[in-house]
Amino acid sequence: MDTFFNQIRSMPLRRGPARMVAGIAGGISEKFGWDVTLVRIGMLLSFLLPVIGIGAYIVAWLLIPAQDDSIVLQKMLRKF
Repeated sequence: MDTFFNQIRSMPLRRGPARMVAGIAGGISEKFGWDVTLVRIGMLLSFLLPVIGIGAYIVAWLLIPAQDDSIVLQKMLRKF
């Protein structure tokens, strides 16, 4: 399982320091050089889609590493 999480860490995307909730919009805006407000608006609009918007956000929060390379899902699995 560690190889899976190490592969995820090799991606250049990180949850951003400009956080409001989980840092997903901040990370995307930092990676692509977009305005964080526009990314947040786009995410809020995606939440209007049934299941897809919120589901994708939750999956991103669980899998995208934070600035310190910690992954939420890995921390959760280690507790068991």
